[in-house]
Amino acid sequence: MEQMRGGGEPVLEIAGLGKTYGRRGGGVRAVQDVSLTVRAGEVYGFLGANGAGKSTTIRMLLGLITPSAGTIRMFGRDLRHGQPVRRVGSLVDGGAFYPFLSGRRNLDVLARTQGLDGTGIDALLAQVGLERDGHRKVKGYSTGMRQRLGVAAALLNDPDLVILDEPANGLDAAGIQEMRALIRRLTAEHGKSVFLSSHLLNEVQQVCDRVAIIDRGVLIREASVADLLQTEASLRIVATPLEAARAALAERWPCEIDGTALVVRAEQAQAPEILRRLVEARIDVFSLAPSQRTLEEAFLAITQSETADA
Repeated sequence: MEQMRGGGEPVLEIAGLGKTYGRRGGGVRAVQDVSLTVRAGEVYGFLGANGAGKSTTIRMLLGLITPSAGTIRMFGRDLRHGQPVRRVGSLVDGGAFYPFLSGRRNLDVLARTQGLDGTGIDALLAQVGLERDGHRKVKGYSTGMRQRLGVAAALLNDPDLVILDEPANGLDAAGIQEMRALIRRLTAEHGKSVFLSSHLLNEVQQVCDRVAIIDRGVLIREASVADLLQTEASLRIVATPLEAARAALAERWPCEIDGTALVVRAEQAQAPEILRRLVEARIDVFSLAPSQRTLEEAFLAITQSETADA
């Protein structure tokens, strides 16, 4: 991943945020005591399973529902005193568009409702990969095309903070890659901050600087992606026969067979010595590389640990 961005001032601060539906005492708590901070210029991932409280939290950020507890501050301003609409753009539920208008005309209508003159719409369509389809009616758009149009709509007012709820929904592999590149450009080239909710953990791993994990309405972990992926130093070796490889190394290094590979707890600097031992033991080695867990593995380990402790 790129060097971490986002060392600037806080653009979003949530403290003790909660939402309860129903009567006091007997209501359903959808979100409980969530606190986090998003800084200028960073991509911040908001992760959780379906029903974990992600969408409820995002709707509170956007003023679509009223919190039951806690505070939300954007650019130092408490949202109870009004939302800084001009500095925030958002994509929620893919956006709502007029099906019988073209993509470009939809953006023009949205711009005018926000008091904008609509200049730059063609550039936005090109930015999200819709330059060839902007003239088409939205009713003929695929889900992925609607999602791209939603991102363009979120950028109409040139916001400083962009809140994206599942922006890669409905996109194919190429579209997901383009969306990833777009999000990176928003921070690297335009200095924007992005608050990103997604279930595509591989994409989050590649584009986010920090993440928060929410489970059953409770924030259970906030950390940089690098810290979440950090594990005890180990090497992953693909060799045959695996049992003989394990036997050749087990006296010096703790190791275990993981599927079709051997995982050895050792520093990368010890790789040449390990390789020599395997060759001396007449083991065929096909690859040897540092082992690092994925964000998906980290997410499952953290959420399953919470479930076990509950």
